[in-house]
Amino acid sequence: MLMGKQVRLERVMERQTRRTIIVPMDHGVTVGPIHGLIDMAATVNEVADGGANAVLGHLGLPFYGHRGYGKDVGLILHLSASTSLAPDPNRKVLVNNVETALKMGADAVSVHINLGADTEWEMLECLGEVSVRCLEWGMPLLAMMYCRGKKVKSEFDVSAVKHAARVAAELGADIVKVNYTGSPESFAEVVAGCPIPVVIAGGEKMESDEELLRMVEGAIKAGSAGVSIGRNVFQHDSPAGIVRAISHIVHGNGTAEEALDFLRQGA
Repeated sequence: MLMGKQVRLERVMERQTRRTIIVPMDHGVTVGPIHGLIDMAATVNEVADGGANAVLGHLGLPFYGHRGYGKDVGLILHLSASTSLAPDPNRKVLVNNVETALKMGADAVSVHINLGADTEWEMLECLGEVSVRCLEWGMPLLAMMYCRGKKVKSEFDVSAVKHAARVAAELGADIVKVNYTGSPESFAEVVAGCPIPVVIAGGEKMESDEELLRMVEGAIKAGSAGVSIGRNVFQHDSPAGIVRAISHIVHGNGTAEEALDFLRQGA
């Protein structure tokens, strides 16, 4: 791997565990200023204080979310976007580039691909272009791979998810983010079929902390390299607290039950 990628990856992945806790905050483009992202600087500070390895977002994140105080946290600049108002929200287009990410001091970049969408070809083309630029500049690439389209029975189906993960690796991504398939046994298939680190998406806001932490525990048992969780972190009553609880599992190899007790005690 290029030296630049190695150096930057150490800013978004824990050196000892080779795992990561990423908090995506790119939702402002997709759905607008939702709860938890009104004051991005305050939210970044909370998740950094909780021990997040990196935050992820569009240009607005370093513009309006950089604090200049508190704990340091890695920055992943997101390069693709669509809005919920579009005729086809599944069509993600490039809105930024690797060179701008370098100028902004980013530690990695990310792109979003929807396999099975009508414009899959266009998004794969963008992934390939960004991957090549990342090789040229030594910039790590996170591919967010989802399965959404007419031929997709379920975006959580293990056969679809492991296909999506493999596509990211084959096209040059360094880390891939996919949906959790529901059990450690099924997700182990995803990890086994992908030669790069696999992290799970947090999905929609969950009903309970226990549900979230059990999902994280299952993913780690299956060999996941961590998590990329947005709403279930930044919309939590205690973003710092839930990140600490997640870290107890991801970096501490703890159980969901221990992490839940950890959270309830306000540790």
